[in-house]
Amino acid sequence: MLPLTIALILAFASNVKAACDNQCSGHGTCLTDDVCQCYDNYGVGLSHDSGDCSERVCPFEIAWVDTPNKKGAFHKYAECANRGICNRDSGECECFDGYEGKGCARTSCPNDCSGHGTCEYIQDMKFAATWNDYTNKGFIEDGKTFAYTNWDEQKVRGCVCDALYGDVDCSKRMCPYGTDVLDIRDNLLVSTKYQVQELRFKTGGGGVVSVNDDKTFALTFKSRLNETFTTIPIRFDPNDLPDMVHDIQLALLSLPNRVIDGVTVAAALDVATYANAVYVNVNVTFTGNAVQGPQHLLVVEDFECNEGCTPRLTGLNVETRYQWTGPNITEIRLADFNSYECGRRGKCDYGTGLCQCFLGYTGDNCNTLTTLV
Repeated sequence: MLPLTIALILAFASNVKAACDNQCSGHGTCLTDDVCQCYDNYGVGLSHDSGDCSERVCPFEIAWVDTPNKKGAFHKYAECANRGICNRDSGECECFDGYEGKGCARTSCPNDCSGHGTCEYIQDMKFAATWNDYTNKGFIEDGKTFAYTNWDEQKVRGCVCDALYGDVDCSKRMCPYGTDVLDIRDNLLVSTKYQVQELRFKTGGGGVVSVNDDKTFALTFKSRLNETFTTIPIRFDPNDLPDMVHDIQLALLSLPNRVIDGVTVAAALDVATYANAVYVNVNVTFTGNAVQGPQHLLVVEDFECNEGCTPRLTGLNVETRYQWTGPNITEIRLADFNSYECGRRGKCDYGTGLCQCFLGYTGDNCNTLTTLV
């Protein structure tokens, strides 16, 4: 009789232990009310009720789109960010096309930027073409980013194309830009005007030029095709301006691929008694066919660049970035020329990056007229 009693007690104890469904599938604890208390990231169904704890819960991220709450707030946290289906076996999101990452939190870039660019978050997108584009009222701002804290921060991404490539997926080769040779100028009685940029160096005070013996700097030029070129070192010598002018012109004309195919340089000292300062004003005039029309402003590389970088520069101990009188590089004369893809006189072959000029035009950027009507 005793063995039978013991067996009944053991069977009853076993049934009590097994009261929770499927013994919580090994992913939870069975409570006294026969309800599973699931471990983290386990549950059942869309509502993630405890059930038998047999299914995985996928990562939650800020929803791309959802219904508002009673206060009208959108973009709550949602499983797979409402842009994917949860695989309950693996606990991983199967994201819809165009979305990726943990919980489908971010967009993917179209065609992976075609191998010709980088996929960047919206808050990292650059505005500036050169340093001069993001100076404002005497303060140097971060030219790469602006403060951005909206809901899609760290979520929306786009392509930032390499030089010579464009379009939303960086799949197209860019073609040369040039002026429209038939564009009409406002006044044909005056000589054609080229763009002139002024570089302004504050080199001394009290009417005295500061000493910068054997100091070197460089100039960086960014083309309309987003190629960036930096010159060889240029010796800064305000006491011998003709030699300095010659060095600047030679350095710009020596940039690769004849990216600047014509330029003239002039310089003069400006003793500003009102500012108790001495300035070296360098005027750079773009005259070549490849640089007709508005060009990006040059950038003065005035920092020391010693071991492990190129070009090797000693740097300048003069003000070249921003002065109280304004930025150090400005466009002081607009060009009569314009700048269009293929000179507006041809079509760009985006596969090769070559212009297919219309009949009567030729040249890399179709700005050479071959037929007179």
